[in-house]
Amino acid sequence: MDAVMWIVLGVVLAVAEIFTATLFLIMFAVGAFAAAGAAAFGAPVAIQAVVFAAVSALTVLAARPVIQRHRQTAMETGETAFGVEAIEGSSALVLEQVDAGQGMVKIDGEVWSARAYDATQVLEPGERVQVIQVKGAVALVWRDVATPGELPEAER
Repeated sequence: MDAVMWIVLGVVLAVAEIFTATLFLIMFAVGAFAAAGAAAFGAPVAIQAVVFAAVSALTVLAARPVIQRHRQTAMETGETAFGVEAIEGSSALVLEQVDAGQGMVKIDGEVWSARAYDATQVLEPGERVQVIQVKGAVALVWRDVATPGELPEAER
């Protein structure tokens, strides 16, 4: 009977992990399945609980460095950035006036919705800006030090 309880707990935790996608509950599911194994071999409930706690803790300790390594950004690891990470920090050309509420910029040949990172800035068409952050499909930009006369020919 104890083994069935641990298996049910493990399945519930594994299913809950599917909905949370945190990679945290699955580690406790592994502990529950290990405790089910202990129960199947006739271990008392106290030993089953110790097996559950120990295996869960060991799984967390073993998986944490791997998860941390994969959570680092390309800037931190020295790898080439891609996607949104590659856009952040790049320069852009203002196409339509950018302020705290609206605007359009051109980033590497693509037109993006933009907002001023500093709500007090109003950026005029032709100005050079730097992408500070991307939130969804909106680039938050800041006035760059380059003047419109210094823009590359392809972006004028």
